[in-house]
Amino acid sequence: MNSDPSPQSKKHNLMPYVLVVLALIAVIMVSIAVISFSLGAGGDLRNSEKVAVIYVQGTILSGNVPTGLGYATSEEISENIRRAVADSGVKAIVLRINSSGGSPAAAQEIAGEIEKARAKGVPVVVSMGDLATSAAYYISASTDYIIANPSTNTGSIGVVWVFQNKSASYEEEGIEHYIAKSGELKDMGSNWRGLTDEEKEYADAVVMESYEDFITEVSEGRNMSRSEVKEIADGRIYTGARAKELGLVDGFGNLYDAIDKAAELGGIEGEPKVEYMNRVSLSRLLLGSGSGGSNETVGQFVSYFEESPYGRVLA
Repeated sequence: MNSDPSPQSKKHNLMPYVLVVLALIAVIMVSIAVISFSLGAGGDLRNSEKVAVIYVQGTILSGNVPTGLGYATSEEISENIRRAVADSGVKAIVLRINSSGGSPAAAQEIAGEIEKARAKGVPVVVSMGDLATSAAYYISASTDYIIANPSTNTGSIGVVWVFQNKSASYEEEGIEHYIAKSGELKDMGSNWRGLTDEEKEYADAVVMESYEDFITEVSEGRNMSRSEVKEIADGRIYTGARAKELGLVDGFGNLYDAIDKAAELGGIEGEPKVEYMNRVSLSRLLLGSGSGGSNETVGQFVSYFEESPYGRVLA
């Protein structure tokens, strides 16, 4: 007698195992999707409306410097703002700022992108950390809402042009310079000599021109008169508590309070999905720096700014 099970019987016996395997695969795929979505969102998994967080950390300047090496470039920040605005799911942007300032021109480039974002209906909120002064406050002033901590250092509204005079050192070392130039001011700021009275007067005029731009940005951004801004714009730093009294910031809180405020301004109901556009990670540092982020590598990126032969104009 043939006791072998029929093919139909074999299929019937395997069916429970097939169903179990398919169920496990489905559970694994759903779990991976949920975890990935959760890590990317940092918020309510039911909500696809997003708040984009962009970090502004370190000295602000133009140029191309990898994120996380102590500099915040206008190119990188502006690119992230543009990417956020281009994403239809992003309803608001938070700038997380820890910076002592930097180049007025770089600050103007970032402020310009902020204004474009707001013009397209994407509100921008600032979250100040330890420090948001000078050029960092310049870009903050153009946003919809500023949140700081009571002990945050902010303000320092003003411009400075720094020159070095190493002529005494050159004389001591027996170094002489012959300068062939097409105009009297062409070598202004060179460290082999000091400034003439005419050059000092001109430097003051350039600084005041940039200063007036700064005053305009704060006046328009904070809805204050120019005279009100000038009364407090003598370069001094204010605590977040004092800055709020002066109208330079709107409220107190941390990054997550700023995210909540941005979500509110962006019309997001419920917990928003949070997208961190340029948060520094170990992989970004290693891949971005090319040599582990050594001081020598960073110096190559920023030498044009830090070693300018004309001195440095800082806001």
